[in-house]
Amino acid sequence: MSVALLVEMLVRLLVALALGGALGLERSYHGRPAGFRTHALVCLASTALMLLAVYQAEWFKPPDGAIRASLDPTRMAQGIMTGIGFLGAGVIMRQGLTVRGLTTAASIWITAGIGILVGVGFYLPGALTTGLAIGALSGFRWIERNIRTENYADLTVAFAADRAPQLAEVLALIAQLGFKVSGVSHRFRRPEETMEYGMSVHTLQRDGLARLSDTLRARADVVEFRIAPTSD
Repeated sequence: MSVALLVEMLVRLLVALALGGALGLERSYHGRPAGFRTHALVCLASTALMLLAVYQAEWFKPPDGAIRASLDPTRMAQGIMTGIGFLGAGVIMRQGLTVRGLTTAASIWITAGIGILVGVGFYLPGALTTGLAIGALSGFRWIERNIRTENYADLTVAFAADRAPQLAEVLALIAQLGFKVSGVSHRFRRPEETMEYGMSVHTLQRDGLARLSDTLRARADVVEFRIAPTSD
């Protein structure tokens, strides 16, 4: 395998890592569970596997004769990746409102892709993919932790009916804390004599939800409230 060919493969892998990471950044910004590293790994794995098909002549040397046309080793790769999908799905778990294991599933998938590359003798492309994947898992973790991300939550707050503020006052209070609001609902409970407002809120402030909780808890007219973190 020539140096020029290896450089071309490396460029494709790097571009895939960058473009997949770019999409993942957008998802991480909006607080989605499948974020920066997950998208980068999936895109990198897809490109690594496509190298098998694009450069098949570099690694597949079938014997001469009538069976040449019937041999297609890429079908084995397809079967492996399908099976690995079930394994990856097994490590994705939902804990309360949080989804865990997406990046682990993506790393399992790319590990299978690296194994296929090594299996056909693409040792250097496999090593390049491994190095880039490790960089995505470790280096991108720092980026993911330090970029500003939007925090979403469903807010429900109930006031004593005789002291309940107008909706405009509630929205102004939430806006002062740095939140944007959408999907406002109203609910009046006559037996409990409460007025309840429900809405979706989101903010870029890391401690925004904690400050919102402290503010509502300090108000004497608040009967109860609930802040449930969500994604967009």
